[in-house]
Amino acid sequence: MSTTLAQKILPEMRISDPSADRVCDEYVIVKSLLPLSGARVLELGCGKAEKTRAIAQGGLVASITALEVDEIQHAKNLQIGDLPNVSFCLGGAEAIPAADASFDIVLMFKSLHHVPMDKMDLALAEIRRVLKPGGLAYLSEPVYAGEFNDILRLFHDEKSVREAAFAAIQRAVHDGTLALVSQTFFNTPAHFDDFEQFEEQVLKVTHTHHQLSPEVYEAVRAAFMRHMAAQGVDFQHPIRVDLLRKTPL
Repeated sequence: MSTTLAQKILPEMRISDPSADRVCDEYVIVKSLLPLSGARVLELGCGKAEKTRAIAQGGLVASITALEVDEIQHAKNLQIGDLPNVSFCLGGAEAIPAADASFDIVLMFKSLHHVPMDKMDLALAEIRRVLKPGGLAYLSEPVYAGEFNDILRLFHDEKSVREAAFAAIQRAVHDGTLALVSQTFFNTPAHFDDFEQFEEQVLKVTHTHHQLSPEVYEAVRAAFMRHMAAQGVDFQHPIRVDLLRKTPL
């Protein structure tokens, strides 16, 4: 579904906000929007568990169950031994291995658009299922804009999947699966010392197998190097957070 058609369903929801100029770490937004104290938290698509760690070590939540669908990354996560209140599990959002009404908060950091498009609605239904009544779903998605996105789309254009994720959220709100609480738009900073670090952290991720031709690789490198300064490269990623609540149908 195109952005234009998706926005006609619920015009009060926005896929982006070009005027958003706040720059901060996402954990600041998490703390401002969520009642973390004593919460049982489920994170879907925890990746390298960087945000998992920040939240777990914040000293507020009771526990975090962190799911990852990438078997290579999950194996690495299982080696983490200093987060006693975190349980790492293998699994995806479309089939959450958890009982009904078992979590206060569900988190998705830039991961809904990685769910297969034909399973996004199922993933949101699963989120509703595992949330306690009144529980909150924090869905963070990258906005399709900015200098970093301009480089990314040279080899991995996510426009269609990001629009599909937004449309799925709108459908979930429209049909009552989840109720919209708020939308928040901000920018997160990202720094790379050099192209080699960008290649290691972006091109070589294990959850997506990027296979660049020599021509595309050189185009990506040239686009990155245009931003290179003495201290490295700094980008700002525009982010949208849709905060949803489980309410009675």
